[in-house]
Amino acid sequence: MRKLNKWLLGSGLFTLALFLSGCVKTGSDGQPTGEGIIYNFLVKPMSSAITYLVDNFDWNYGWAIIFITIIVRLIIMPLGLNQSKKSMIQTEKMQAIKPQIDAAQAKVKEATTREEQMQAQAEMQQVYKENNMSMMGGIGCLPLLIQMPIFSALFFAARYTKGISDASFLGVNLGQPSMIFVVLAGVAYLLQGYLSTIGIPEEQKKTMKSMLIVSPLMIVFMSISSPAGVTLYWVVGGIFSSIQTLITNQFLKPRIKAQVAEELKQNPPKQVITPRKDVTPTKEKAVQKVASQNNTSKKGRNAGKQNRN
Repeated sequence: MRKLNKWLLGSGLFTLALFLSGCVKTGSDGQPTGEGIIYNFLVKPMSSAITYLVDNFDWNYGWAIIFITIIVRLIIMPLGLNQSKKSMIQTEKMQAIKPQIDAAQAKVKEATTREEQMQAQAEMQQVYKENNMSMMGGIGCLPLLIQMPIFSALFFAARYTKGISDASFLGVNLGQPSMIFVVLAGVAYLLQGYLSTIGIPEEQKKTMKSMLIVSPLMIVFMSISSPAGVTLYWVVGGIFSSIQTLITNQFLKPRIKAQVAEELKQNPPKQVITPRKDVTPTKEKAVQKVASQNNTSKKGRNAGKQNRN
């Protein structure tokens, strides 16, 4: 069930990304035609802001992109912090009901009929329901859906603003791909992923490993063929996300842990399923199975000797 939910969420976000990437129509010259809601309400104002900084304050286009990216990130940062907070609360509460979830999962694996499997899954759903938790994680997609059009607008503003293609920043031509910026973007998002795993349970780290690798690879893949002006946006975004994650882990997470611990102390998790003591870890079961086979083979050999005697 969890894998299905994660797949649906991931595929939905990927579809949204594809939709947003096509919402800025371009003509035969490769420039936007000026049509589309995203372009008129988000891309155009950001592009105008970059041009304003360059024309009125004699800024370099690179510094203008960095400034606008940071300002936009600061504006939507409360959404990101709220999302992180909900995720942390969910993680802490999951640890409290984990024994019941493990017992329910054991029942699902041991079910021999469809009815037994459905009953075990219903018990697992009941554990979440009685403890006011969601099997989807309780985080919600709304913060991500709100942020993605803004991120897309920043991307297109860095790509299509007039003058950026002919400008340079720190010796790098912003109109041409730059491997230096590509590497910096990949490292920034790899660092952000690593920081996000600090202090979380080992089991959750295992489920996040694939995402920690895929996310930086996607950024690198998109940046290789993109102008350096666009890659610069990814670099700044990755560094900002790393700093935000570090601050969240250092200041927000300890308070969330203390808050959830106090809540669970006053209102302990409701016991829906009694955790089973006979649920043996997989590795231990394998060892016991091998030992049992060895004992059986020894008994067989001993019986053979006795028969010969």
